[in-house]
Amino acid sequence: MRRTTMVAALAAASLTLAACGGNSGGSNATNDDATGGGDEAAGGDSGEVEVFTWWAAGSEKLGLDAMVEVFNTQHPDIEFVNGAVAGGAGSAAKDLLQSRLQANDPPDTFQGHAGAELKDYIDAGQLEDVSDLYEEFGLTEVFPQDLIDLLTVDDAIYSVPSNIHRSNVVWANPTVLEEAGIDPTAVPASIDEWITDLEAVQEAGGTPLSVATTWTQVHLLETVLMAELGAEAYTGLWDGSTDWEGAEVTGALETFEQLMSFTNTDRDGLDWPEATQMVIDGSAAYNIMGDWAVAAFEEQGVEDYVHFPVPGTDGVFGFLADSFTLPVGSPNPDGARAWLETVGSLEGQVAFNQAKGSIPARTDADASEFSEYQQTAIESYGQDTIVPSVAHGAASSVAVLNGISDATSKFTTGGSDLATFQSELVAAVAG
Repeated sequence: MRRTTMVAALAAASLTLAACGGNSGGSNATNDDATGGGDEAAGGDSGEVEVFTWWAAGSEKLGLDAMVEVFNTQHPDIEFVNGAVAGGAGSAAKDLLQSRLQANDPPDTFQGHAGAELKDYIDAGQLEDVSDLYEEFGLTEVFPQDLIDLLTVDDAIYSVPSNIHRSNVVWANPTVLEEAGIDPTAVPASIDEWITDLEAVQEAGGTPLSVATTWTQVHLLETVLMAELGAEAYTGLWDGSTDWEGAEVTGALETFEQLMSFTNTDRDGLDWPEATQMVIDGSAAYNIMGDWAVAAFEEQGVEDYVHFPVPGTDGVFGFLADSFTLPVGSPNPDGARAWLETVGSLEGQVAFNQAKGSIPARTDADASEFSEYQQTAIESYGQDTIVPSVAHGAASSVAVLNGISDATSKFTTGGSDLATFQSELVAAVAG
């Protein structure tokens, strides 16, 4: 259903809340209130816990601070040590983390995108199975089974998600739509219907669809695959049950190529905020972006905008999530387990997500405690089919995503034809 949204302020949301990271400025502050000592819930004398993240600024830092406040209440005898590393949309933190893991110097717990992105760590034997904590903390009762299935690798779970974002969302400027003769309240039922609207915008002289650099193009590609293949076949792309060489994939890639023909020519020099800003400014009609984009509208006081699931994906929730792990060799595993308990708790998830602008992974949170957009996302999360985002690490390993990104960039910059694009995607997923 298409929704025209009035401002409902997300608590302290900001442009830096992109789920894939993106921060500036560092923080190494510690909790001065903590004193160390016994921790009954975690089952031992834990002392301190180093929590390694790339949440060093903006709403991500606010969310972390809110989580720490809950942690201090739940585990007052454990000192929180902030291991946040700023820069490079999380890449600086990931590079440092890899160096520490290779040197057998892991933090007590570290942030990672939930899902297949953790597979490299799992295959390297760097993560502990935390399945028992799901039973101990009652998480199997409050996380959707679809989510638990996506987190499970060879009958084991290796992280606890702190939040959920939705990837398959269209953001639109109703004024631009009306100028093109499009009813802003009407929702295209399919991409074919949406293309009719895109053509109308183009004929009116506007940019129909804004997009930015390669990762946003992969983001667009994944939503087209969701729409054209459906949830089951889309998920099959990542578990091997759907043939990447099949005609359905070819058709989806043809649709992707057609959608790219409606986009701005300066796309490769932009990142997602600039592409979303084109919709806010009225220089583009539509933008496909994760639901962290809502902050861009609300921070600028934009009251009249439209959002709806990517046509053809109504009832499908493209998920990505941040999560926390228990590394092998954690200096303080009891402290890490205590942190994971707070991350999975109702109090921790409510506090964190109210600040960050995402929604709880738990299904028992009171939706009325969240903003208007968050309430719609919570409703969809509770009833839709959940599928993993590839652009944000939930569907594939880092190596596979890198291969898909390279193939996509080559195709959208004119370096390959569609047949070559598809064959390179096949090769990327095959590894």
